[in-house]
Amino acid sequence: MKQGIIEATFEFEKWLGAQLPIIRQDLRLKHQFMAEAAFPFFRATFYRWLQLWPEVCGELAKAPKVLAVGDLHIENFGTWRDLEGRLIWGVNDLDEVYPASYAMDLVRVTTSAYLAILGEHLSMPRREASEAIEKGYRDSLTAGGKPFILAEDNQRLRLMALSKLRDPVHFWGKLTHLPPFTAKAPDEVRRLLEESLPPKSVYQLKKRIAGLGSLGHPRILAISSAGGAFIAREAKAIRPSASVWHNKASSTVVYGPKLVASCLRVPDPFVRFQNRWVVRRLAPDCSRIELVSLTAERDEARLLYSMGWETANMHFGSPQGIPLIKRDLSQRKNRWLHRAAKAMCRATLRDWEDWRKGWKKLTK
Repeated sequence: MKQGIIEATFEFEKWLGAQLPIIRQDLRLKHQFMAEAAFPFFRATFYRWLQLWPEVCGELAKAPKVLAVGDLHIENFGTWRDLEGRLIWGVNDLDEVYPASYAMDLVRVTTSAYLAILGEHLSMPRREASEAIEKGYRDSLTAGGKPFILAEDNQRLRLMALSKLRDPVHFWGKLTHLPPFTAKAPDEVRRLLEESLPPKSVYQLKKRIAGLGSLGHPRILAISSAGGAFIAREAKAIRPSASVWHNKASSTVVYGPKLVASCLRVPDPFVRFQNRWVVRRLAPDCSRIELVSLTAERDEARLLYSMGWETANMHFGSPQGIPLIKRDLSQRKNRWLHRAAKAMCRATLRDWEDWRKGWKKLTK
């Protein structure tokens, strides 16, 4: 690997600045978060994963391709409400969707679990974690997949998700105290936000800082009320996957909408992609699930099994690849996923140490 993490970050952010109007202050905050612990570093550096992946796991990188989630990790799963008001659980961030080896999603989510174990956010042995994820994926492929509707089935997952649902008073108190968005919002964004709110809504625009991989992207939050209670919609600027940067390609295609339309998924009726923006509903029951906020009684093996199953749900969005994946998986034995995740975990930790030593060079 010729390029180090500092140089890779500089080059990626240079490319990023050509894709959208990045917020430099938020990028500096992202750099600081990356230095604090290995797990947030991992979440924030999918662009670096793309460089490490073919170097560390070259054979797996050549496995059958699907429209992959890309930046998949154990905190890239959350809840939303469907048209019937049912609570749905699944992958909730599709910023980095791009054609890639099916194994990349599996190894990346498993690597994230290993880093969570290292950070004491999960308490199970690493080998059990990889076995749970792989079994969930294989079982989903065999069964033809099935989305997670937390209304009747999936009792354990439902209890874990419900225990996470944010306190509405705290949630809305935090949003209403965000600083106002003082810049002029693009006309397209105002129109998208207004179309997602009830007719003739009066709203306030707020600035919101969130995420790690997308920290630095413009986010515009609209807060209004309906029936005497708060409602909110957020518009986030999106760009082509970091895979475009890594491949030195000129593509401007954003693949997230295509995967949403083709995978096994119960749609979030409030999510709308338009050009380089995505609009979604924000609410206490519509958010990613952070491991640190789950109860101590959580069934970690079941949770990781469900993540493996949901990964296959996403890959069913590439139906032509499923027979090839099944054939490839039938030949993979002897804890292949465990070995690959261990190797990527080691590579990530080496990068994190280098980042901690030299990240402030980027601020000079």
